[in-house]
Amino acid sequence: MPERIDGEIGLVLHSQPYKETSLLIEAFTRRHGRISLMARGARRPHSALKAKLLPFQPLAFGWFGKGPLHTLHAVEWQGDGRSLAGAALMCGFYLNELLMRLLPPGDPHEALYDQYLATLRELADGLEAEPVLRRFELALLTELGYAQTLTHLAGSGQQVEPDERYGYALDLGVTAPAAGGPAYAGKTLLDMAAGDYSDPRTLAESKLLMRQLLAHYLGDKPLATRQLLIDLQKI
Repeated sequence: MPERIDGEIGLVLHSQPYKETSLLIEAFTRRHGRISLMARGARRPHSALKAKLLPFQPLAFGWFGKGPLHTLHAVEWQGDGRSLAGAALMCGFYLNELLMRLLPPGDPHEALYDQYLATLRELADGLEAEPVLRRFELALLTELGYAQTLTHLAGSGQQVEPDERYGYALDLGVTAPAAGGPAYAGKTLLDMAAGDYSDPRTLAESKLLMRQLLAHYLGDKPLATRQLLIDLQKI
């Protein structure tokens, strides 16, 4: 029998036209991870679905079907949504694009879902965007198993010292600085692990490290939202 799910909490990451009158929705749900949903007839003039399928608004989804594409049969607002505007709106779309590109379908990540909601609230409340984005980027890579510990050296397990300089090797973690390679203050790495971006040097160096990591895992195709955020000097 086809799988049927009702009342699953989630948010729309992306939508696009599908066939003549439908929408193809990518959603991030708390218990089912990223899922693809076909909203039949959602593009018709009097469809009640289209007005509800907005990003950054917590929704309760209902769907049925097996395979990679499910059929949406119900959606209801859950309140507590956040209205994003200006630079905060572009940051929200940046988060959504990161999740679309890196989050595997059908793989639940409840802690990451909660972090995503918290990040949207911080952006909507007007918090400084760069620390908010850095925290989410690191949480995403950590949840997916891509980020290594920032508090100890790879191999030896030696504690990172605030006053020393270190390198970072993909799939290994913190190393001794390599000749000609980027180096990061030990305090930067420790601050990142603690989620503390109050030091301007931490903020600057963490941006370089996260760019290195994200570029590796995103591959050759750049993020469409990155240049817009660079133009807004938010990333």
